Amino acid sequence: MVRSKSRNYFMFGALYFTQGTILAYFLSINALYFIENGLSGTDLGIFGIIAMIPFVIKVLYGMLSDRVPLFGMGHRKPYILIGLSIQIACLIAVPFINLSSNFWLFVSAAFLLQMGMALYDTCTDGLALDTIPKEEEGTIQSIMVGGRALGLVLTAPLVGLLAEYVGWHWVFWVLALSTLIPIPFVLGIHEEERTVEQEFKWEAFKAFKDRYVIAIALIGFAFFTVYAGVNAVVNLSLEVRFPLQFNKAVAGLVSSVLGIGIILGGIFGGRVMDTLGKKKAIWAALLTSLIANAAFAIIPNPGWVWAVVFILGLSFGVQQTIIFAMSMNASDSRIAASMYSILMAVTNVAQGFGMFLTGSLSDTISFRLLFIIMGLVNLLAIPFIHIIKQAEK
Repeated sequence: MVRSKSRNYFMFGALYFTQGTILAYFLSINALYFIENGLSGTDLGIFGIIAMIPFVIKVLYGMLSDRVPLFGMGHRKPYILIGLSIQIACLIAVPFINLSSNFWLFVSAAFLLQMGMALYDTCTDGLALDTIPKEEEGTIQSIMVGGRALGLVLTAPLVGLLAEYVGWHWVFWVLALSTLIPIPFVLGIHEEERTVEQEFKWEAFKAFKDRYVIAIALIGFAFFTVYAGVNAVVNLSLEVRFPLQFNKAVAGLVSSVLGIGIILGGIFGGRVMDTLGKKKAIWAALLTSLIANAAFAIIPNPGWVWAVVFILGLSFGVQQTIIFAMSMNASDSRIAASMYSILMAVTNVAQGFGMFLTGSLSDTISFRLLFIIMGLVNLLAIPFIHIIKQAEK
């Protein structure tokens, strides 16, 4: 790997930070960009579900990376560099596409960008599984969740201000520049030869018959449906409900507060799980998200927004860290990237479904009812929590 543990951690954090910068665009101003170009909530939902397809099929990238090293550089490093390069190229090109008249071309460019991101995301996870000791898995997941949230926090206000006062072109070009950050650290990777225990084995996929693995996947589906669906329309709902107080510039600040909550939830998520145990930690995150969504639905005035959004982020950060850490722990080392990417693909299907759900609902029902419904989606995880408890015994 690289020369020191701290450098390893910084590299993983930087790769997830880059994802966070893209997330900042999608969560803070993408919906506003669509509405500004005359598109509907349904169009936004269709876009969201198509854009998530590359993350749904990321198991293919995991299997490719597990089996095929490239250019004498190993199983992870070359794929990470290819993915980052694709993302940069798409971000440079996207501003030249007129969204209002070339919707499907814009969707295609976003699909390709997401393919690049899914590729380096999958191989970053695979690299962590290959190199991080089990006793450090909670730490590395906190760094990853925190890194992505930090990218969101720092970038969301910037892209909001750029969209409001400079122009949409610079939103995408600044995101392209941010993608350069992890490249020097990735170039410093030196992958070691794989051990016999790490060699790819098809029979390792039998692990997916385990009830514990299935339970992790289904709880993750419920949590990530809420996470992505709510995030996709938070700023749109605020602009509709409080038009005098919220615009594109303020949308970035709202997403930053959300991201700060996610960072703290990510930092403490591993500790919450270690202290309470997996079952109680899941219950705590579930109930916090349920209450925060209900509170957001009935906000009486704009002054309440900041505290409620922060609590939402806190619950999302804890949920993500718990699901990521449990998925990493359950992954078989012989198919590390493949198995982890399948579990993550389930959460990505959930995100696409969540964005489509809230985008479509926003055209037909009030935002108050929408957030109550999304809060209740958390309850779908309850039937599977007892399986997690049984596995702890």
